[in-house]
Amino acid sequence: MTSSRPVSMFDVIGPIMVGPSSSHTAGAVRLGQIGRAVLGAQPTKALIELCGSFAKTGRGHGTHQAIVAGLLGLSTDNETIRHSFQLAEERGLNFEFQLTDCENDAEAHPNTARLTLWNGRRQVKLTGISVGGGMVKITNLQGHEVHFGGDNHTLLVIARDRPGTVNAITGWLLKHNINVAFLRVERGRRGGEAIMTIETDEAIPPDLVEAIKDFDWVYWVRPVSAIAD
Repeated sequence: MTSSRPVSMFDVIGPIMVGPSSSHTAGAVRLGQIGRAVLGAQPTKALIELCGSFAKTGRGHGTHQAIVAGLLGLSTDNETIRHSFQLAEERGLNFEFQLTDCENDAEAHPNTARLTLWNGRRQVKLTGISVGGGMVKITNLQGHEVHFGGDNHTLLVIARDRPGTVNAITGWLLKHNINVAFLRVERGRRGGEAIMTIETDEAIPPDLVEAIKDFDWVYWVRPVSAIAD
């Protein structure tokens, strides 16, 4: 189930941010913020692959510092973004950048970042793009195609593709009086792994997350709170 949304003033004027660029700086911060949220903790190690314009002009626009700042949980208007490398060292985040040539990749967006994040035994891998005005889209998570931008509370569920999975999970949301704004299901093949991206108006409570984890056909669950501007 998908729907379009109206254009807001935020789309027109962009976020309150530390510059110089909404796409290369504010968008990069948000990609880091979402990566941290999906991991469920501040990463202790990060591999950050930059593609296209991010790779070519990112240093001049502060993209590198911005992504690390997002991984540390800093907001787009935090004046310490430019000092994020030093903050990362103080907070125990080890990071590495790799610049990737993606000009021959027809699916690649000019402002693309691939993040592989670790905290202890936790690991997540996601790809995101900065689409302008500080807005972003996550396009791949754990090898699955996805589409979300962190604007809404989001529940991410990787599960076995079988009848009744969507009804079971949305039934729990109904019990908790949580309204679904968008719901998407992507699968590689019938009966294989599928990923549900459920964007909601209300935050997902921890007891609901634990209840969903108890389904024997659920492999992985992450709640992601809406990213504040």
